[in-house]
Amino acid sequence: MGVTAESVWNNCLSFIKDNIQPQAFKTWFEPIKPVKLSDNSLSVQVPSKFFYEWLEEHYVKLLKVSLTKELGENAKLVYIIKMENTYGNREPFTERIPSSNRSTVSAQELDVPIKSKNPELRNPFVIPGIRNIKIESQLNPNYNFDNFLEGDSNRLARSAGMAVANKPGGTSFNPLLIFGGVGLGKTHLAHAIGVEIKDKYPERTVLYISAEKFTQQYIESVKKNTRNDFIHFYQLIDILIIDDVQFLSGKSGTQDVFFHIFNHLHQNGKQVILTSDKAPVDMQDIEQRLLSRFKWGLSAELQTPDYETRISILKNKLYRDGVEMPDDIIDYVAKNIKSNIRELEGAVISLIAQSSFNKKEITLELAQQVVEKFVKNTKREVSIDYIQKVVSDYFEMDVSTLQSKTRKRHIVQARQLAMFFAKRFTKASLASIGSQIGKRDHATVLHACKTVDNLAETDKQFRKYIDDLTKKFS
Repeated sequence: MGVTAESVWNNCLSFIKDNIQPQAFKTWFEPIKPVKLSDNSLSVQVPSKFFYEWLEEHYVKLLKVSLTKELGENAKLVYIIKMENTYGNREPFTERIPSSNRSTVSAQELDVPIKSKNPELRNPFVIPGIRNIKIESQLNPNYNFDNFLEGDSNRLARSAGMAVANKPGGTSFNPLLIFGGVGLGKTHLAHAIGVEIKDKYPERTVLYISAEKFTQQYIESVKKNTRNDFIHFYQLIDILIIDDVQFLSGKSGTQDVFFHIFNHLHQNGKQVILTSDKAPVDMQDIEQRLLSRFKWGLSAELQTPDYETRISILKNKLYRDGVEMPDDIIDYVAKNIKSNIRELEGAVISLIAQSSFNKKEITLELAQQVVEKFVKNTKREVSIDYIQKVVSDYFEMDVSTLQSKTRKRHIVQARQLAMFFAKRFTKASLASIGSQIGKRDHATVLHACKTVDNLAETDKQFRKYIDDLTKKFS
């Protein structure tokens, strides 16, 4: 059998696999599909423009070496970017980009015509006199990149945020959607991007607003019959940051108006930054056309910080506040408060306050008292690990049995209940719940929740399981 695109790419992959971390290989190389081979040029399909940019920035040398081994010194790699079909045309929209040592591509290198971002310079949406109004950015300068510490849990989101701040509207991270649980730094990162942009580009109009306030403003504009003025105002913003976009769920009027604003900003090369407590795939009651736009750019997750990152956060907080604390106490707090950064910082503030008000030295005993109160007060925010343990104990099995691949009915039901309660009592995404409960995907979790709902209505014994377990979590 002759040399094919598949065989060449498979050989490249085996070389690449030996030279990078398994997780990086899974994320960045497994989704690539070989398409065709002509002479010394290999065409591969990648899922998005962001994907292509990441490969070119981080793995260009590795790709070059592996391809040169297979196809010789003149080897070329051509990327085919599969774009989502959003314009109603029947053919999938693809861009072909020759690989090079650059991470950006000029319009001439693309096979598809590039539409001018500003077909006319006159802005038809300008309201007379509105340019004279100074739009306050509503940003908090205390939330900046200097005090947003990097760790494994936030590296992708932070790097993407920096890229956007350096070149707002000029990267493929548009929109940039930052998602994750409570107190993990979504709002902080959103403000940090805005603060950095204002610093680098003072002439640009940046606006930060919560989705809740945006909705209130929209309702007010409908009452006062100024809906068009509301839309026109938002279309003048250069960088729009909307916090807690999941709040738009079920609000079809607000979603509709945001859809028009988003389209206008995006088409004019303006930057949109969104935050949410869940990934687009898990958002309920958000219109499909809006969800598809959320997926145009990059969705970056903020995860729970690991031990090392928690230590760094605490030390940084103490340094900023000019407070010294023994290492063993910092270590104790970091080991015992794991759920989120807000609680971590809250515990330190509480510790400092207790110490200064009561004129007590900060001791391990005092730290234990403060941490105990925090852990007790936040028991309501149940972790997925805790849910699995409670469900396993209730059904008298090990957590490992609950997570196993077995299809025995009572174990399957226990696993489905764990997934159901994880969705109900935590802010974790479906994908995150699935990966923690036996490495399942988000579709399995969705199916589990539907099954539990159905059985609750039809099976008395199963209803009792739900009631008993609910009491244990409340």
